[in-house]
Amino acid sequence: MSQVDPATDPQVAFKRAAAVRAVEFVQSGMKLGLGTGSTAIYATRRIGEMLGSGELRDIEACATSRRKLAEAIRLGIPMLPDDLPCDLDLTIDGADEVDPELNVIKGGGGALLREKIVATSSRRLVVIADESKRVETLGRFPLPVEVVPFGVRSTARKIDRALEWAGCPGPKTIRVREARPFVTDNGNLIIDCALSRIADPERAAAALSSVPGVVCHGLFLKLAKRAYIGTSDGVSTITV
Repeated sequence: MSQVDPATDPQVAFKRAAAVRAVEFVQSGMKLGLGTGSTAIYATRRIGEMLGSGELRDIEACATSRRKLAEAIRLGIPMLPDDLPCDLDLTIDGADEVDPELNVIKGGGGALLREKIVATSSRRLVVIADESKRVETLGRFPLPVEVVPFGVRSTARKIDRALEWAGCPGPKTIRVREARPFVTDNGNLIIDCALSRIADPERAAAALSSVPGVVCHGLFLKLAKRAYIGTSDGVSTITV
C-alpha cells in the first residue's frame, strides 16, 4: 500500500497552519496545556522553536498524554507537575470533530480524560483542526467513552441504554490495539460508540455521566471559545 508523503500531503499543511495560528496567543510567562494528536503536535513544536529562539520565555506546560510529555521534554519545554498546582492560561488542542457551536468530540487518540482535565483547568481553550474535522452535527466520528476495567461489559450495556434514551443509539465496541484491549495512560479502557448523529450533545453527555463506571466521555461542550480550521483557502476561524 502506498503511503502519503507528509511533506506533500495538503492535510498536513492545513494542520500545521491552524496550529501556528493558534500559537500566536501564547505569551511569555504563560502556563500552557499541550494537546495530544496529529494537529496539536505542530503547536507544541512551534512553542519549542520559539522558546529555543528566545521569542518566548518562562513558559511552563502540562501535557495531556505520556507521549506528548516525552515530546515536550525533548523540545526543551519546562513541564509542570502532574498534580497541576495552578490554573492554566491557555490550552491548544486538536479535535476529532467540531461543530459550528464549538461542541467538540475528542479522544480518538485515547487521551480524553487527561485532555478534559487540562481543558477544564484552563482559562482559555483554543481548538485546532484541518477542514475534514468540521461537521454540522457531531457523531460521524465514533464517540469515545473512558471506563474502568471492572464490570466493563455491564458498563457497556448501561452506556447503550443511556445513549438510546438520549436519542443516539448505535453499536458500541471496546477499543483494541494489536488484538488486546487498549489501555489508557490512566489504566482504563475505551468504548467507542458509533452513533452517526448526536442531535442533542448535552442530553447525551448527561446520560453518559450518569453511568457508573464511566470515567469520562469525549464530548467537550461549551469549553472552547475559538477554533482555527486549516483549509485549502487558508485558516478559518470559528468563535462563539
